[in-house]
Amino acid sequence: MKYSLLMLAAVATVFSASPVSAKAPESPLSYEVTSLSGEKVDLSKYKGKVVMIVNVASRCGATPQYETLQQLHEMYSDKGLVILGFPCNQFGKQEPGTAAQIQEFCTSNYGVTFDMFSKIDVNGDDASPLYKHLTSEEASPEHAGDIRWNFEKFLIGKDGKVVARFRTGVQPNSDQVIATIERELKK
Repeated sequence: MKYSLLMLAAVATVFSASPVSAKAPESPLSYEVTSLSGEKVDLSKYKGKVVMIVNVASRCGATPQYETLQQLHEMYSDKGLVILGFPCNQFGKQEPGTAAQIQEFCTSNYGVTFDMFSKIDVNGDDASPLYKHLTSEEASPEHAGDIRWNFEKFLIGKDGKVVARFRTGVQPNSDQVIATIERELKK
């Protein structure tokens, strides 16, 4: 009896010490999303670039950030920065428009030429898989947690991992954001 208990204890120790075959977290760039024009887009096409993912809204106090996002796009796109805008109506119903209305608003008011995608939820049960991943502990423990408002910005490094998260109050052209972008572009 003692022998079999010792054997069981040894076997249990071996199994508990063995790593569980945990799947490595997916990259935010492993998802497929829908463009504002309704086309499927595989985000893996942005691999090897520095990617800023932003939940946007047309009727928000932070909406003027479209202008500085566009400036970043113009300044850094040829160096490898990609900006991806995801309209969201979850915060104060500040993005009520259709895809065509959103496109028209962004183009006519801010000259947006960076890639825009269909309206999504970023929090809750209906959150897009991309945003469920971006806000998860698995993607980045230090950047995990629900989106608090429009114009939260995630920066994805060339390796496909979340390297920074900037809340709404951090302007896209702030020293902190620019320094992080430039650091990642040099890698």
